[in-house]
Amino acid sequence: MSSSTIADTSNLHQRNVERDINTNATRLSNSENKKAAAAAATTIGAPTTDDDMEPLPSQPSGAHMLNEPGSLQNYMQYLEGSLVRFDPRWRNWIIRGIFSFIMIALFGKLVAMGPLVVSVVILLIQVKCFQEIINIGYVVYKSHNLPWFRTLSCHQMIQNICEGMIWFLFPVSLIICNDIMAYVFGFFYGRTPLTKLSPKKTWEGFIGGGISTLIVGFVLAGIFSHYQFFVCPLEYDEELEGISTSCIPLPLFQKTTYLMPRPFSFLKRTLELYPFQLHSLILSLFASSIGPFGGFFASGFKRAFRIKDFAATIPGHGGFVDRFDCQIIMALFTNVYISTFARVASPNKLLQQVLALTPENRDEFLRLLRNYIKE
Repeated sequence: MSSSTIADTSNLHQRNVERDINTNATRLSNSENKKAAAAAATTIGAPTTDDDMEPLPSQPSGAHMLNEPGSLQNYMQYLEGSLVRFDPRWRNWIIRGIFSFIMIALFGKLVAMGPLVVSVVILLIQVKCFQEIINIGYVVYKSHNLPWFRTLSCHQMIQNICEGMIWFLFPVSLIICNDIMAYVFGFFYGRTPLTKLSPKKTWEGFIGGGISTLIVGFVLAGIFSHYQFFVCPLEYDEELEGISTSCIPLPLFQKTTYLMPRPFSFLKRTLELYPFQLHSLILSLFASSIGPFGGFFASGFKRAFRIKDFAATIPGHGGFVDRFDCQIIMALFTNVYISTFARVASPNKLLQQVLALTPENRDEFLRLLRNYIKE
């Protein structure tokens, strides 16, 4: 090789090195300028653009579960392969439908196992929801400072169960019904977006889901009120040495005859209903109103973190938080509603309160009770 060729090669290499150095210097300078501009904009109160923000992961926390051995990966691959000829919209419909039926079947099995098992499952679900939220903090911001973002408490749900399984099962069923029917009406008839936070939610789905929830809630209230398993409060029976599932139903769950309002008296003069069915209309109305808005809150939070779902625990549905985002709000409302409008003291609870009195107060109570009975 001649000396001139070696010199040309050396010069070319030197020029390439200088060009790479200049390119890196330019990129570094642009990056520093962007950071400085973002800091200045924050200082003067101007909003920063998405380009100024640190890129955030688009994959939800927990999505790695589908890639781990022994998970749902093989089943999901088989399912997606079987549905490849379908439109993506219908493919999502079928996957959501399959796992919806699975969850409903599991839920029915848990309810049949009794209130104590349901209470334990609630605790486990609350722990899982909290874990999904904390994972977002770890993955997105690498921070542990999200303890107060969402206060997840299972106290209201378990307290509702103690009043009777119906106070847990009925509100949960309302949210499930509203979620399913809003999705069905929105899927087939949805044209008008409800809010920018959740573009897939439509006015047609909101209205159709609300009307369906009122109708289904009224029917379910009559069915649940008929069975002691659902209406009896959670109480320990010393004779059975276990939880009693039989009792004399409270007046709220006994059929009552109502006079029809005059404008409707031409249809029927009287109507036999469970009083709980009238209360069910209020609960159904609240469920159909809060259902979408709980989703809006969760959607806004997910958009802020640029993730699709809180996790990938349930294929087609996301994580536990995606499914239970409204259940906690509904449980709190039900708990307040019971305390304000529906709670009636049972004989066993009254006896426990009397036994908790001091001997002097107990004698005074018995004296007042005798006088009341004589009158």
